[in-house]
Amino acid sequence: MLKLEDIEYHPSTSEKPILRGISLDANKGQPLIISGPSGSGKTTLIEVISGLVTQSKGTIYCDNEELKGRQRRAISGVVFQFPERHFIGMTVAHELRLGHRRLPGELQSEVLTRVGLGSIDISELPEKLSGGQQRRLAIAVQLIRRPKILLLDEPTAGLDWSIREEILKLIKQLSREQYMVIVTHEPETFASWNIRSYQLDKQILNPAI
Repeated sequence: MLKLEDIEYHPSTSEKPILRGISLDANKGQPLIISGPSGSGKTTLIEVISGLVTQSKGTIYCDNEELKGRQRRAISGVVFQFPERHFIGMTVAHELRLGHRRLPGELQSEVLTRVGLGSIDISELPEKLSGGQQRRLAIAVQLIRRPKILLLDEPTAGLDWSIREEILKLIKQLSREQYMVIVTHEPETFASWNIRSYQLDKQILNPAI
């Protein structure tokens, strides 16, 4: 179980906490949906869970072990909103290898197949891919790290409806194998899923009705 207990995040540059009193838990095979309006702290919550920023208060556990920020960074994969805007690899293969001293070919092939890009030309420029392929590549970049926790920030943002359905199907498949937290301002997109859902509003997390 992934568990957050009384998380608060109050950076020194802010008058008030951005997050306060956040407690939740997530199980493998059951994605957790965090919804809320823009500015409610959804992306910040992902950054805290992943260890990209350090909470001011509270504790995060995974599989009954308390995790510090460095440990969370090691086991988390984060796909931020519009991740394709941040590709820096000259080719698909280069994008996948970034941050890795060595990337076994079999792992690369396994991950690309897993996200539905098994037949892609890895010498292609990432920006030349279709919108759906770019979103799949962004997920593949994180899966290469073999994360225990996968965190997705508005994973269907900017995609047309036909591509959305494909990406949602992929995300649902991936959620069976790892902890997954999805933040969105469109929780109705996931209404048919077997999910736990929370509403983040005014920095406070409440179970969604």
